[in-house]
Amino acid sequence: MFFTIVFVSCNKDPKIDYALLSGKAENTTSNTVVIEKGDFNKEIPIETDGTFADTLKLTEAGFYTLSIGREQTSVYLKNGFDIHFTIDTNQFDETISYTGTGASENNYLAAKQLNIEKYTANPQEFYSLDEAAFKIRVDSLKAGNASLLTGLSDADTDFITYETQNLEYDAYALLNRYENNHGYYAKVEDFKISEEFLPEALKNLTYDDAEAYNRSSSYKSMAFSTVLDKLFGTIGDDYLSATPENLKDISNLKIPALKNEIVGYLGSFLVSPGNPNMKRVYEFFLANTTDEKIKTKLNEVYEKGKDLVRGNPSPQFTNYENHKGGTMSLSDLKGKYVYIDVWATWCGPCKREIPSLKEVEKQFHGKNIAFVSTSIDVANDHDKWFAMVNEMSLGGTQLFADNDWKSQFVVDYAIEGIPRFILVDPDGNIVSADAPRPSNPKLVELFISLKI
Repeated sequence: MFFTIVFVSCNKDPKIDYALLSGKAENTTSNTVVIEKGDFNKEIPIETDGTFADTLKLTEAGFYTLSIGREQTSVYLKNGFDIHFTIDTNQFDETISYTGTGASENNYLAAKQLNIEKYTANPQEFYSLDEAAFKIRVDSLKAGNASLLTGLSDADTDFITYETQNLEYDAYALLNRYENNHGYYAKVEDFKISEEFLPEALKNLTYDDAEAYNRSSSYKSMAFSTVLDKLFGTIGDDYLSATPENLKDISNLKIPALKNEIVGYLGSFLVSPGNPNMKRVYEFFLANTTDEKIKTKLNEVYEKGKDLVRGNPSPQFTNYENHKGGTMSLSDLKGKYVYIDVWATWCGPCKREIPSLKEVEKQFHGKNIAFVSTSIDVANDHDKWFAMVNEMSLGGTQLFADNDWKSQFVVDYAIEGIPRFILVDPDGNIVSADAPRPSNPKLVELFISLKI
């Protein structure tokens, strides 16, 4: 008896662990298409004819941000997708169109975005609506997008589930912004929404859902702003005196990505030599982030600022051009307190401080303090600076820095944004490397406390 042994091989379809993305961009000056989400970042080169193509090794399916230059849109990506899209960057949202596997989901997202823009195109009209009319408009927008979603016949089932919840969060985000925006656009001072305006589900959101934070930009923005509002309510107006005790609620955040983003945002200005608690705040932030990039940035900020604490010798500027003629160095003012305004003619926030600065100068005229404004305009704008000092009748001592942002004084004070105000004592030592602005009542309080 013969036995025939038959070996049968069962080959499963290989798992596809990548997505394909290709397309063509018209009228773009950008060299890349950028796809990002959390730690994932992929730059796809754009050829001279506007075409691009690449393979994306995705760690998870979900909503990613697609950027070309300054324009961006939300895309849903999943391993196994093979998407081709075309776009005219002169009309970014209006022209983006997808074909291939995954096109259904992304054409829906493009149509959804156009709906949102249609409803909110005129924020003055939109947010000036009364409560009842505003809620009707929000419900109409949500219903229109829900109709688009239910009309999809071949979409990924997870996408349908995620996006159904996202539409709820999108509506909540608009309702959440109504109070501030209505007060502003309708010019109603101290406007407060009625008790019944917000749905109970929105009032009771606890922002502890990491998946929702990952999938919904609306949930993410609400969580971020809610946490910040609560923290600043605890810190109070004088944020440069923030302590780890003021910030302790950060430790209790249940969404790691939210905690990282809060630390990254606050660390950029609370780890400041103007804050007497800088070292403790720095250490608190380090202990409350798992993001290595944020840790690196915190270390950089701290290292730049640790030598700029109160009592240390101030960095010097030397022979800066004086608008009144000649030159001036910081050492020329030894024996006086020196309040230094670092500004530029192109800086709107800087110019908004000028009326308050004039008032403070007037209040402390004849006291032992010099008010010095140092422009960091580029050399080509020298004449513009010279003329603006005259046109705006700027007081105090008006100086022009020797190398704009690269001036050694600016570099030594780690100045990365303006306006920036610095206070130096009569011995040339730092009182505050990040002093209150003239519009902040804390400045006059500081001057009075120093018996200037």
